[in-house]
Amino acid sequence: MTTESVLRPAAEQQYAAELAALAAADDRPRPPRWRMSPQAVVTYVLGGTLPDGTVITPKYVGDRRLVEVAVGTLVTDRALLLVGVPGTAKSWLSEHIAAAVSGNSMLTVQGTAGTGEDQVRYGWNYARLIAEGPSEAALVASPIMTAMRTGAVARVEELTRMPAEVQDSFITILSEKTLPVPELGIQVQAVAGFTVIATANDRDRGVNQMSSALARRFNTVVLPPPATEDAEVEIVLARSAQLGRALQLPAEPPALEEVRRVVRIFRELRNGSTVDGRTQLKKPSGSLSTAEAISVVTSGMALAAHFGDGTITADEVASGLLGAVVKDRVSDTAAWREYLEAVVKERAEWRDLYRACQDAVG
Repeated sequence: MTTESVLRPAAEQQYAAELAALAAADDRPRPPRWRMSPQAVVTYVLGGTLPDGTVITPKYVGDRRLVEVAVGTLVTDRALLLVGVPGTAKSWLSEHIAAAVSGNSMLTVQGTAGTGEDQVRYGWNYARLIAEGPSEAALVASPIMTAMRTGAVARVEELTRMPAEVQDSFITILSEKTLPVPELGIQVQAVAGFTVIATANDRDRGVNQMSSALARRFNTVVLPPPATEDAEVEIVLARSAQLGRALQLPAEPPALEEVRRVVRIFRELRNGSTVDGRTQLKKPSGSLSTAEAISVVTSGMALAAHFGDGTITADEVASGLLGAVVKDRVSDTAAWREYLEAVVKERAEWRDLYRACQDAVG
């Protein structure tokens, strides 16, 4: 299967050429089993130009020092915890750092309310277990165990969605760098290069408090929302265009001003005031993250491609905005209607968007 036929290639597949060019040009010291130096990892994440002219595209738009601290943590014996509100690119950054460090971002445990301890530690091939009894051949390694054996980066998504007792199964792994298998009387010891990148947020429902014992095993880096409107517009433009190509949408790239309107609406509702600070607004119940803004623009591109003339306009954006803002039918609908009347209607250049949003609300 080629990368072009995969809907969502892993970072190491999609950016294989950039990773190879960086590794070839990198002459700085590399930690054990790292594919490149920490400085090269930061260049891969934030973008740059190599001496031979190869352009490395930025994967993350944000504070360089935050990325340096995150990558620097992985050189130590500490694990890394990326924390932020939904949509601050925690998973995206985690994936790209793992791809650059280990060349494999797919050693991942997805945290949910149903995640069990076997998904963190190990499981069993029950057919072999019944036929042969406990043995290493019957053992099914988790992504964490595989990363320990190979000296790679393991990723843990939404750590705080796991039950507390499952979270605590990481304590021995992170502090002792071993994973006991009492059924076999052995311990799997981590090879140099092994580390963990976990992500967590405290805004979603269904979050379990992390114990202080586990929290001490991590260095925490807080990823903030984009600091400025221009930075958020840049992110939404780049990611929506990338998704449009991946989905093979026969639509024109979204216009800058259309994206800016979506981003401004999200930022104003998220902050509870207009950009000039003159009007206070009701905040909707949702997070209105950058990821949701990307979804609104991408959905608009799909509508324009298949039901319009290929150019995204206010009509294509309106329904996506309604779906993103209104999560609670009562409170969010009231907040959205107030915003339309108090802000959107009063902006002469937004009259087309006002009419389209009014039609979408019904």
